[in-house]
Amino acid sequence: MTDLAEATDSQVASRRHAAFDADQFVTVKVDDQLFAIPMLIVDSIQSEQTATPIPLAPKAVTGATNLRGHIVTVIDIRTRLGLTPRQSSDLCMHVVVEHRGELYSLEVDSIGEVEAPDPDTFEATPSTLASNWRAVTSGVYRLEGDLLLVLDVDQLLDFDSL
Repeated sequence: MTDLAEATDSQVASRRHAAFDADQFVTVKVDDQLFAIPMLIVDSIQSEQTATPIPLAPKAVTGATNLRGHIVTVIDIRTRLGLTPRQSSDLCMHVVVEHRGELYSLEVDSIGEVEAPDPDTFEATPSTLASNWRAVTSGVYRLEGDLLLVLDVDQLLDFDSL
């Protein structure tokens, strides 16, 4: 077995892909880019939510909301990715995910389909992708006419990097 430090990008991509082999993904759009969130961690899909601001929270944390009696932290993916903020009149959707026993609501522009992409189209994250995007993606699927970036929710919710 090759040591991870010595592994090539394709070996790392293969190892990461092994975790996704039978997975399906919820697809979302953020600023016209298609992203995939592993279905196994998705709790629910929600429409617009009102979030109560959290003092001194990282910039990407919109606030907290109550969902079925649980306090859920709301993360603005546009802000997390360094994109221009959503206009206050723009509607958004929320993908509620479970991460380390907690629920988080990922604020996205729109929700797409559930996809089960062909594993043969999986590749390592391109080195030409912006570094803040590379940091939160675990690879890509090449679809016809589009690139599906797989969100690494562990990295996305790493508050030390927010």
